Order: sequence, then structure tokens, then C-alpha cells
Amino acid sequence: MLRSCMRLAGYGFVVAAPEIYHRLEKPGTAIAFDDAGRTRGLEDAGKTTVAEIDRDCRAVLDYLAQHARVAPSKLGAAGFCIGGHLSFRAALQPDVRATVCFYGTGIHDGKLGKDLDAGSLQRAGDIKGELLMIFGESDPHVPKEGREKIRAALQQAGVKYRVKLYPAEHAFMRDEGARYDPECTDMAFADMIHLYRSTFGESSRATP
Repeated sequence: MLRSCMRLAGYGFVVAAPEIYHRLEKPGTAIAFDDAGRTRGLEDAGKTTVAEIDRDCRAVLDYLAQHARVAPSKLGAAGFCIGGHLSFRAALQPDVRATVCFYGTGIHDGKLGKDLDAGSLQRAGDIKGELLMIFGESDPHVPKEGREKIRAALQQAGVKYRVKLYPAEHAFMRDEGARYDPECTDMAFADMIHLYRSTFGESSRATP
């Protein structure tokens, strides 16, 4: 996450990365990408309610809106895996203008943290900004039927959105482990930068 934040900040954005399990873990805790870390993360998620997640989201947005180097009218969100679902929840906030959900889990079936059904997809009509959903075609956690359910709900709700598929697995942007796909990662990251710059009215230095 720190490497991703540093990369995004390198494009000139102010980046805030909240610790979503701060009620359970010590500040600065980094959970390893191994079996024990996966179990620990899932257990922490299972003890965190959607209401707590939403309060944390609002607190981060309020912090950024008051930041000296942030334009309050240019707030965005992004997240990976469970963070992809959290960024979808962030998009429900009226002041979030651009959101990227990287292979967000639980959006199609409602599973998030301690709650069996967060009801995120049912609230899609609350999304006022632009939404980019990025998935790996071989992701068992968000299968084709799940992606189609998300697409149909967004379409029905009148959300300004785009779905982008890559020939990759779940967590293909995590630069540790066999599922990492650097080429798809670079393209997906570029998709995020393009959304932010086009939505916030900022031109890119790169030539199309």
C-alpha cells in the first residue's frame, strides 16, 4: 500500500491511506502477505462494522478537504480488494468526484466486514461522481456473474461508470506473489490517473 501511495503521490496528488483496522491493531502495523497475514486480516475485517468503516471514510475525507494542498472540490478514492469495496462506499459520499475500485470484493454479494450485507450496491444511486471498476478476468472472488450484477445495478441507477477487464487474476496489482502482473498493473494504474485528471480538469504531461 505504501508503494502504491508513493507512486500515486508522484503524479502530484495528495494521498491519504487510513489504517482500516486501527481499532484492533497498533498504529503502523503492516500485515504480511502470507497465510498467517491473510487469516489475521480476515479476522480483523470480521470484527469491523460497516458503520465504523463509513465513519473512518468520512473522517479521512474531512481531513483532506481541510488540507492546505487539497482542493475540496477534487476529492477522489481508490482501493484494492476489500479496499475496492471501501472505495465504492467512499463513492457514496456526495463530495467524492472520482473513484477507482480495483477488484473490489463483496460489492456484488454485499459482504463487508462484520456485516453480512452492507447494501452497497443497492445504494449505487447515491454515487454522484465518476466510477471506474477494474477487474481481472480470472478473479474467482468477483466472477463474471458478479461483475454483470454490478454493471446492471450501476446502469439502472444511472451512475456514470466504466468497467475495465484485464487478463489477470485477483490481486494482480499486488507486487508480491505469483499473481502479480506488472504489465496489467501499469495499464490499470494509468486508467486511474486518466480518470482523476480528466475528472479534476487537469491535463497530463504524457502524450496520448
